[in-house]
Amino acid sequence: MPEGPARILNQRISIACTDGVADVRLSRPDKMNALDPAMFDALIEAGETLRQEAGVRAVVLSGEGKGFCAGLDMGLFQSMASGGSVLGDLRPRTHGAANRAQQAVLVWRSLAVPVIAAIHGVALGGGFQIALGADIRYVAPDARLSILEIKWGLVPDMAGVALMRELARADVIRELTFTGRMFSGTEALALGFATAVHADPRAAALATARDIAGRNPDAVRAAKRLMNLAGDGSVAEILQAESNEQAALIGSANQIEAVMAGVEKRAPVFRPPPA
Repeated sequence: MPEGPARILNQRISIACTDGVADVRLSRPDKMNALDPAMFDALIEAGETLRQEAGVRAVVLSGEGKGFCAGLDMGLFQSMASGGSVLGDLRPRTHGAANRAQQAVLVWRSLAVPVIAAIHGVALGGGFQIALGADIRYVAPDARLSILEIKWGLVPDMAGVALMRELARADVIRELTFTGRMFSGTEALALGFATAVHADPRAAALATARDIAGRNPDAVRAAKRLMNLAGDGSVAEILQAESNEQAALIGSANQIEAVMAGVEKRAPVFRPPPA
């Protein structure tokens, strides 16, 4: 999307772009950015919007107010307790292999560019799973995180099971899932769920995003494709993909510009990749 004033989606998500960095914020601070149907729709719409924008080089995903995301809206739990339908039938696939709630997480992994989640306050249940969809997670040391679904008699169902397995040991994931206990940002780093701990995770995420935005966008996108493949691809598939991506990059205009900028000790000027 073009640079300028923030765009608001469903009164739930704001997006502002500056110098190739998309600053995406969950904007329901009075409810600790809790997830309701409008928030699920806005998350998916935000990801799909950014997917079409060639000028976006990196994304920072954060929450306004006192926390990143407190998980499912309490009103939905109250409806569930009275036997009401909360999010409809979860079994049909609405977005490829995923349903709507899962797509609110996976859409960030499917973006062509890196996504950095900046977590402060709380990231509970579904909020924790949204953070898992990012490529990188910066967390405040005193943030409180939890795989909280067991408290409500449920299981994590927003792609969390698929994504957690690449970050932490199986017994750690099981203990946290079976108990729903809270853990801090500092512990999240030790367990593997956080990339780094920062006193101001959003400021740190924006700084890293600006760094990424200054790199060859073709190489960054190729690297993300390789990282996504690494989780499930066979060794043969990964090796071939490495070779294919590198062959396409060597001698390309942006790769030559990266080399020339390094030799001439100047900032590179890259061509935008196709949307």
